[in-house]
Amino acid sequence: MKVFCGQLNPTTGSMEWLEEDEHYDYHQEIARSSYADMLHDKDRNIKYYEGIRAAVSRVKDRGQKALVLDIGTGTGLLSMMAVTAGADFCYAIEVFKPMADAAVKIVEENGFSDKIKVINKHSTEVTVGPDGDMPCRANILVTELFDTELIGEGALPSYEHAHRHLVQETCEAVPHRATVYAQLVESKRMWSWNKLFPVRVQTSLGEQVIIPPSDLEQCPGAPSVYDIQLNQVSPADFTVLSDVLPMFSVDFSKQVSSSAACHSRQFEPLASGRAQVVLSWWDIEMDPEGKIKCTMAPFWAHSDPQGLQWRDHWMQCVYFLPQEEPIVQGVALCLVAHHDDYCVWYSLQRTCPEENGRVQQMRPVCDCQAHLLWNRPRFGEINDQGRNDQYAQALRTVLMPDSVCLCISDGSLLSMLAHYLGAEQVFTIESSAASHELMKKIFKANHLEDKISIIEKRAELLTSADLEGKKDLWRIRSPCGNCEGFDVHIMDDMIKSALDFRESKEAEPHPLWEYPCRSLSEPQRILTFDFRQLVPQQPLRAEGTMELRRLGRSHGAVLWMEYHLTPDSTVSTGLLEPAEDKGDCCWNPHCKQAVYFLSPTLDPKMLLGSPRAVSYAVEFHPHSGDVTMQFRLADTRN
Repeated sequence: MKVFCGQLNPTTGSMEWLEEDEHYDYHQEIARSSYADMLHDKDRNIKYYEGIRAAVSRVKDRGQKALVLDIGTGTGLLSMMAVTAGADFCYAIEVFKPMADAAVKIVEENGFSDKIKVINKHSTEVTVGPDGDMPCRANILVTELFDTELIGEGALPSYEHAHRHLVQETCEAVPHRATVYAQLVESKRMWSWNKLFPVRVQTSLGEQVIIPPSDLEQCPGAPSVYDIQLNQVSPADFTVLSDVLPMFSVDFSKQVSSSAACHSRQFEPLASGRAQVVLSWWDIEMDPEGKIKCTMAPFWAHSDPQGLQWRDHWMQCVYFLPQEEPIVQGVALCLVAHHDDYCVWYSLQRTCPEENGRVQQMRPVCDCQAHLLWNRPRFGEINDQGRNDQYAQALRTVLMPDSVCLCISDGSLLSMLAHYLGAEQVFTIESSAASHELMKKIFKANHLEDKISIIEKRAELLTSADLEGKKDLWRIRSPCGNCEGFDVHIMDDMIKSALDFRESKEAEPHPLWEYPCRSLSEPQRILTFDFRQLVPQQPLRAEGTMELRRLGRSHGAVLWMEYHLTPDSTVSTGLLEPAEDKGDCCWNPHCKQAVYFLSPTLDPKMLLGSPRAVSYAVEFHPHSGDVTMQFRLADTRN
């Protein structure tokens, strides 16, 4: 059986439907999941193992059998830890069928089939009783249901149901408790990911300023968290306005509520400034005493900065206040964390509301369209004055008094730059209703609604009539093999099988500025596109060899675009400057780069001085935007 899958065409911006194998989505989920990254997280694994051992011991000390419920078992790792720690039986719940099937095989491979039952259901569908999935309630609850925001994967509803229907009232829980922390900061860089700043344009008539509409300035923004690697953000990019504040805790050993709630903390600002952004993270304590702790704290709030565990499946959170607010050092305020069953957001108030009060601030909703159209990096890119200046300079070199400009880019300000720099007439294609409405607002705020013509149509459907007759991150993929003494190679094989599907062979987008990496070769031009020419009908191909000049392990290759605006002006979506002597890279923070992970079968041990290089073959399909790459070791000896 075949299924239809939606795929965005990067050339046209339109959604296209492709016929794929019925298991296509499963394979993509497996290939691009964080299963491997979690298993490579040594700190997480050790802390879970210690917490499980302690929980099993406490139950045994009470003279009871240790019956474990493991919700979201994945590979079955935590269940195998529990049996090894002395648990009498484990019920391992996994709703994702390919993963559940793998867990069955992994459990059997490790010799635990008589002590672990894998149940392929959502935990809310599990039944208890003589004819149920479990004969009785469990007395140890083990879960790993957390995302960067803690509750974004539905942890609260799952715990709520488990306590009501699946576990005993006095059960042990691993983890036992989670605590969410927050810190208020002022940061022009981070605020630029949320609001549109004025854009300055130098023209022959003096400076013009593109101003945002009032509803963009007043919009509370989108409630979605921006999860990033805060350890890669320079301390110079923000000013700390508060101490680290423990906002709220959840005790997983007791009944959990998924109802909306708010939690407030009074504090005295450490400095005067403009409160804009809340940085947040959490830790989990595996035991009631809090001696076994796993924390997501960034380096400046970490008890052992030198011993930080790098991880990608749990990062840190950036939240934006609905509006920036001036605050004064020493004048007490209240930071309020609001949450429902899946989402957290913050507000700043003069007085603290009642803890867990029924009156809740509504979840912020974007009413300006911008937060629905532009993601966080796109906001930052549009607010980058240096980038805007480069485009303006390039436009000056080509615009004539009689120029007619066509801007093909949803939600771009280039049409306004073209108008201010002297184009006779400007058209902009806004193929979506959201971008159309947004640009109308921006044009009206700048009195340009009669100066720039908006065409709501896909670029490939454009006719001359529309123009009024005028023409002119390697651990994520690394095999696990053995994890804490348990053989999980079956999961490795499953991921490798999933990678055989077409889309998983293509490059994946990753914001490399968040991930420490080194280049082993110099940058190399692969393909060149001349936008003044017709788009080729046939695929473009390139082959070549990259010499490995630095000592290291080669995990992948990175692709990016450099737009040559003029002979002297280039905008790069990748490296912003040449790599340093040791290979340290400076990546464009507004863009994601295309990462092609090297196959595990490719020997990654590239030693300096070895007569080795990497041969590549690239194929680019202009009309679909698909890029496929193949790599192999090449011996450069004659």
